[in-house]
Amino acid sequence: MAQGTVQVTHTGTSRWRRRTGEYASLAAALEAAGDGDVLTIAPGTYRENLVLQRAVTLRGAEGAVGSVRIAPADGVPLTVRASATVQDLHVEGQDTSAPALLVEDGTPELLDLRIVTRSAAGLEVRGAARPTVRRCTVDNPAGVGIGVLDGAGGVFEECEVVAAGQSGVSVRGGAHPRLERCRVHHSSGAGLSVTGEGSGLEAIGCEVYEIKGSGVHVSARAAAHLTDSSVHRTTADGITLDTDAVLTLSDCDIHDIPENAVDLRSRSVLTLTRSAVRRFGRNGLSVWDPGTRVDANQCEIHDSTGDYPAVWVSDGATAVLDSCRVHDVPDALFVLDRGSRVDVVDSDLSQVRNTAVSVSDGATAQLDDCRVREASTGAWFRDHGSGGTLNNCTVDSVQTGVIVTKGADPVIERCTITSPTEAGVYVSAEGRGTFHGCRVTASGGYGFHVMDGCRTTLRRCRTERCARGGYEFGEDGPVAEDCTGDDSGVLTARAGAPVPAAPVSVGGLLGPVSSVPSAPPVVPSPAAPQGAAGARTAVVPAPAAPPAAVEGPVAARTAEEVLGELDALVGLDSVKREVRTLTNMIEVGRRRREAGLKAASVRRHLVFTGSPGTGKTTVARLYGEILASLGVLERGHLVEVSRVDLVGEHIGSTAIRTQEAFDRARGGVLFIDEAYALSPEDSGRDFGREAIDTLVKLMEDHREAVVVIVAGYTAEMERFLTVNPGVASRFSRTITFNDYVPGELLRIVEQQAEEHEYRLAAGTAEALRKYFTELPKGPAFGNGRTARRTFESMVERHAGRVAGLTEMSTDDLTLLYPEDLPELP
Repeated sequence: MAQGTVQVTHTGTSRWRRRTGEYASLAAALEAAGDGDVLTIAPGTYRENLVLQRAVTLRGAEGAVGSVRIAPADGVPLTVRASATVQDLHVEGQDTSAPALLVEDGTPELLDLRIVTRSAAGLEVRGAARPTVRRCTVDNPAGVGIGVLDGAGGVFEECEVVAAGQSGVSVRGGAHPRLERCRVHHSSGAGLSVTGEGSGLEAIGCEVYEIKGSGVHVSARAAAHLTDSSVHRTTADGITLDTDAVLTLSDCDIHDIPENAVDLRSRSVLTLTRSAVRRFGRNGLSVWDPGTRVDANQCEIHDSTGDYPAVWVSDGATAVLDSCRVHDVPDALFVLDRGSRVDVVDSDLSQVRNTAVSVSDGATAQLDDCRVREASTGAWFRDHGSGGTLNNCTVDSVQTGVIVTKGADPVIERCTITSPTEAGVYVSAEGRGTFHGCRVTASGGYGFHVMDGCRTTLRRCRTERCARGGYEFGEDGPVAEDCTGDDSGVLTARAGAPVPAAPVSVGGLLGPVSSVPSAPPVVPSPAAPQGAAGARTAVVPAPAAPPAAVEGPVAARTAEEVLGELDALVGLDSVKREVRTLTNMIEVGRRRREAGLKAASVRRHLVFTGSPGTGKTTVARLYGEILASLGVLERGHLVEVSRVDLVGEHIGSTAIRTQEAFDRARGGVLFIDEAYALSPEDSGRDFGREAIDTLVKLMEDHREAVVVIVAGYTAEMERFLTVNPGVASRFSRTITFNDYVPGELLRIVEQQAEEHEYRLAAGTAEALRKYFTELPKGPAFGNGRTARRTFESMVERHAGRVAGLTEMSTDDLTLLYPEDLPELP
């Protein structure tokens, strides 16, 4: 029974006015009304099931918005079967088997409605209906928010689903609605669900969030297109595509997703344009199954919150990234399984904690004109059948540029690898690979390091300023043609005398027969075994070489001389104090023993913590030399290794590699950089822990033979010390390397300038200090390395500035001005 009255106003041209008047119920008013009539409902609660079959206007009283409640005990409260207008009503339903508002035909307008219900659906559109729905709100914690089905359509503008017990918006049965500036949140199913052949959804400027499930789910040959929309804060995947689904995302933002940001499989196709995928807990893009494909153009994938690859392509799927950026992630691209393929063009992969591109199990990766920066490994081709091409790519500031293992066979063409800390290229375990026109510059280890049995081909490659040598080849397999180098690494004989070096060109099958002018034969060290050839250094093997020569020079300076070099380093005051304290304790202990007194045991193994570029490797080298000068170590040489040198690819190989590294360091220092990589948090079947266990035992069995220093970021090293009960007990002293302050970075640049015969013009020092103060200190900040790169950039800009001068004075050639500073990133 109605509470209130219904005013019916006849708007037709007929003289018959019998319909005009007030009615005690909505049913009576609708019975009397005709097309074009306006029904104004007085405030109140109407327990009626209404059916609109004429093109009338049904609205609440003016100035009393929301005061009219249509709330029957069961059934459908309001059914629309005509091109009517319904405005300013509050609709409530209680029947879990029926919708609260049902639109079955016509092109009605539904304006400013609030649907609060516990029904099967808040608003359901069926069949031939094509409503226009504006500023309507649906609150239905029991069922679907808005359902469009059975070929229906319609436009939904500025609508909001504030709660849904199932999907927020459900489209099925060939329906095809359009959503504009809508919000869907707090649903217990998918935010937007589109399923079934012929079903489609277009959403523009919409927001889907706070979803207990997937934000968007498209399946079973359905299609959807989202523009300028966002999906965030779901409990499951952000977007899910399954079984021939098609989805296009343009200018969208998918973020704060605890699982996969986008997961697609079973021949689904996703196209992303100018969209962002960020802050995801698993994969940013997860692509599975043959025929499944992702095409991303001008997109950004970044800021992973978990430990999974940003882009995962497997089981024969395909992904294409064009002009994209992937950064601040554990791994950038993982492509695995035969038939799987990833094509990356003109894209940036940076600030990757582990591997930028990983290819395994017969998959293929093609990278053209891409840039890889600040990663542990640039690209890793892992096993037999895995390959692809890297063409005209740059790899900068990584631990290892390219790794090829276990029969993988990629083609690397015209690529440049700059400043790897371990090796430019590392090939092992019968890896293959063809490298053509590639260059490795400023490697902290070798330029190209190819192990025994790896049939790798190098053509017209070049190395420059590689610390341990340009080329390190095993006895069997590698072929090099027209390869040259200008590396600064000098191999040494067992006695420590340096081998004279001269530039050479390496050609043909590289074997042990090369020569150095005016140099007598010397015994090869493990750094250059028989079969190794370098760009500046070649070694003739002696007929009866001792089994294991050691790396690095024999200490020849006194402890005070080495400490003097340490004191000359910029900054590091606390580090210098720690090293001098250790030195004093060792020296006093030695003298006490000589006097027949007891000496305190000094734990020589150290933990170095701090950011990259703070001098950890340099201090480790000096520390070894100090210990040798004090007679604690036999030689004091430094053997620097990382995870790739210690961890094997199969059971048992890790212990062998770790033993070999330890043996090379006998009498000196074994320096393990980024040691925490041996114990990843999500280790699974990882062999890194085997390396730790082996190392702990070796340190106990040969405690006087080797000093071990482990290094890495502070928080990660704290975790590393807890992975094995014996680890923390072996390393009782931690030395922290603090970041350089702007004044110290300035001093490093000044030293670089002095060393290279440049001078800072008036005002340049102050400009540098300001530059280093404003420079972002995020994960990309390299401390001393950043200072040196800044100087190199200044030299390059200086050269560009003065190259055009017809006459150059000494000042022109040497003075660096503030305008030579690079732009802040």
